[in-house]
Amino acid sequence: MTTDGATNGEHGLAKFAARHIPPRTDGLTGSPRWNGLAFDWVYVAYGALFVLFVLGYPLASWVWAGEVFTPPIWIPIVFAAALLLIAGSFAWTLRARSANAIRAAYEIVDTAIAGQQRLTGYEETELSALENKVIRYVELARAREEEVEAERGQLQTLLSDISHQTKTPLSGIMLYGELLEEVPDLGEEARQYAAQIKAQAAKLDWLIGSLVKMSRLEAGVIALQTIISPLIPTITQAVSQVYATAERKGIPIAINCDPVISARHDPKWTGEALFNLLENAVKYSAAGSGLNISALAGEMFVRIDVADQGMGIAEEEWNDIFKRFYRSKQAAQQEGVGIGLYLAREIITAQGGYLKVSSKLGEGSVFSLFLPSL
Repeated sequence: MTTDGATNGEHGLAKFAARHIPPRTDGLTGSPRWNGLAFDWVYVAYGALFVLFVLGYPLASWVWAGEVFTPPIWIPIVFAAALLLIAGSFAWTLRARSANAIRAAYEIVDTAIAGQQRLTGYEETELSALENKVIRYVELARAREEEVEAERGQLQTLLSDISHQTKTPLSGIMLYGELLEEVPDLGEEARQYAAQIKAQAAKLDWLIGSLVKMSRLEAGVIALQTIISPLIPTITQAVSQVYATAERKGIPIAINCDPVISARHDPKWTGEALFNLLENAVKYSAAGSGLNISALAGEMFVRIDVADQGMGIAEEEWNDIFKRFYRSKQAAQQEGVGIGLYLAREIITAQGGYLKVSSKLGEGSVFSLFLPSL
């Protein structure tokens, strides 16, 4: 609810802040900031007034009367003490009033967040206008949060329905493709078609599964359970999923990881991220090249490097390869949809880590995965 009085109160509060709160510049960013309890200018101003009054009286007498008036010594001393007392009391009062206003603002914010009864009622004051504005903001934030939660629930239901509804027909297509391949009198051309049907169905099943995972991660539906555990089981589990493909291409996989190295991570989803990195490394590496996995424990992060001897990535594409559905120019001839690296980065980021790449065209790539140590 917004009233004319509240609007005027808000404008009055803004004008008061503009007049009485001096701007302060942040030394790091250079952006203007405000400090309502900065009283240096008060001390300087009233100190200057004190000096002006003490010295100005005899100087004014000399200018106007042509001679310097020399009163008894106790008069300027009392005069100076009185000015100092007035200036000090004013600065102390101003500081106390500002502190009380800030405490009142804190109480208003806490009361609005807790949903308790208004502190200032509906008075035509600046604090009442501030409280009204804070309550409106809190109500809007809660309404938006409820909308987001409702949308998240609907999205989770939709994703579950899509995954469930597509699983059965895809399984049927793959089954019929296998049955066609087993027909004795099937021609060679038809047998190739059956193999393509089965392969494309498997690819579609993988794509739908990846899209569902990606959507769930983006929507926050998937809650990663991070624990401090050794990395070697996670690495070996990911390697086991690409070992057969690497062996067919003659690509040896070397693992250099001390069994005592541990990190805070979700073993299942971290293994998924590593699998995506390893799958790309095997896919885009030439037959007979090598693949090396190493882990190094640091003070804050544990680093896992996946180094291949593949085609490499141009430096101007290092940021783009982690985008959804992005395909590098060098990888255009290979099969893929461009979501593996995006998924890997989302999984690692959700665990408090990060992923980066270093590569040179024709010499291979090194994907570095960082996980928190504690």
